[in-house]
Amino acid sequence: MKNLLWIDCIAGALAGVAMLLLLDWLAALYGMPTDLLVFIGVANVLYASYSLSLAIRRTRTPILLNALIVANGVWALVCVGLAVHWAGTATLFGMAHLLAEALFVGRLASLEWKWRGLLLAPGP
Repeated sequence: MKNLLWIDCIAGALAGVAMLLLLDWLAALYGMPTDLLVFIGVANVLYASYSLSLAIRRTRTPILLNALIVANGVWALVCVGLAVHWAGTATLFGMAHLLAEALFVGRLASLEWKWRGLLLAPGP
């Protein structure tokens, strides 16, 4: 589980960059406005930057790791809220993306919490 922060970082970066590169196509596929998808894409890239900053550290403080865990939990709730808000407009693909992201990020939060002792231990 020592690589969990790298998984977190890479997943966020890939999701964010893909969202921004495929913006117009995804907006049509998802039935959601491009502004919303820009928000999601930028949030993912910024978040990936933060998790990268933790992944490359030899030592991590509890406050920095806890901030990441809380951010994951909050982002999962934001995705659920967006799914509820856009339920009448978004396509099945759009809803699936929002709910899958909520589940994935929520699971990351739970795993990072479970393994926080290992993630706080000094690295090689």
